[in-house]
Amino acid sequence: MDKCSFCGREKRDTNLLIAGISGHICDSCIEQAYDIVQEELKKNNEFDVNSIKLLKPAEIKKFLDLYVIGQEDAKKFISVAVYNHYKRLMQTNQRETDEVEIEKSNIILVGETGTGKTLLARTIAKMLHVPFTIVDATVLTEAGYVGEDIESILTRLLQVADYNVEAAEKGIVFIDEIDKIARKSDNPSITRDVSGEGVQQGLLKLLEGSIINVPPQGGRKHPDQKMIPVNTKNILFICGGAFDGIEKKIGQRLNTKVVGYNASRDSDRIEKDNLLQYIAPQDLKSYGLIPEIIGRLPVLTYLHPLDKTALREILTEPKNSIIKQYIKLFEIDGINLDFEEEALNYVVNKAIEFKLGARGLRSICEHIMIDAMFELPSTNTNKISITLKYAEEKLEKVNMKKLKVA
Repeated sequence: MDKCSFCGREKRDTNLLIAGISGHICDSCIEQAYDIVQEELKKNNEFDVNSIKLLKPAEIKKFLDLYVIGQEDAKKFISVAVYNHYKRLMQTNQRETDEVEIEKSNIILVGETGTGKTLLARTIAKMLHVPFTIVDATVLTEAGYVGEDIESILTRLLQVADYNVEAAEKGIVFIDEIDKIARKSDNPSITRDVSGEGVQQGLLKLLEGSIINVPPQGGRKHPDQKMIPVNTKNILFICGGAFDGIEKKIGQRLNTKVVGYNASRDSDRIEKDNLLQYIAPQDLKSYGLIPEIIGRLPVLTYLHPLDKTALREILTEPKNSIIKQYIKLFEIDGINLDFEEEALNYVVNKAIEFKLGARGLRSICEHIMIDAMFELPSTNTNKISITLKYAEEKLEKVNMKKLKVA
């Protein structure tokens, strides 16, 4: 009579009995074994602050260089912030009796669309040993309104940490599109600014550091729902936003349109093509961020607009560059793909024309490659070369208005 080699139950007493080389296992033992494996894997994957290998800022930046072209200032700021965050975690974990308590330095990144703000955050996530999550500020609203509550940010961090509260309390959060919650107007209105200033007010307690009651599964709070208390004191917040039009605020502050010999001589030193490098906290206030939230984001840095040289490098140089991705996709089908230099320069020139930054490179390449990706897998072709003529022909078929920025 066949029976389970683990629990000894006979075949008639089980729902399923699977035979092996020299034994059997029943469905009940399979389920128990699965639960044990999952529990062990969970233990192995838990975030342990004691086991963190403390990377120096230069090492962190070196890793970022593999994926992000340029933006030296922003990479230095993020590298130092993450390094200091690791040190804070270790100091907190060791419970030193030192009178000096290191406070976290939340960061705000300002840069045009397609300059690499989110890419920097995603790249940092690849190398971190602490819980890391990226959230979009555009979906946040005040409590009680349609949209997501502020606490949903911590819910996502908890999910990444597999609901290990201690690990989540030492994580890093990247809040994208922070400029979209700017105050809509300085004038009082009969309607509440529930997705603007209201969200900023709600973020204050998170950024500063306090104990927040978080719904375990996200969604709305209910009176009978069990909450998870999360202390945000040791959570590092990195915020990013395009702040479209903030150059005008910077220009007004720098008084770039003044009259007079001395004034014009001083303004000559200002690079008017890249005013973002002169950004200051008062510019964020003029844009619509409340002073309280600016004070809780003490580290302010910017990302350079991408020039032709940077865009050209972005196409081919990073570890996961756009061109390398296409080459890999065709390689899977046994097709050798290569791009001529003139074709790559053509893509870069079009990206500059459409003013979409690095994000525009992918869109243009997709329009050029779509026919080849559709047709070639069904043929016996084993090689294709993208020439300037080919790229021009494919892009001419596209309605350019779909690509251009209004």
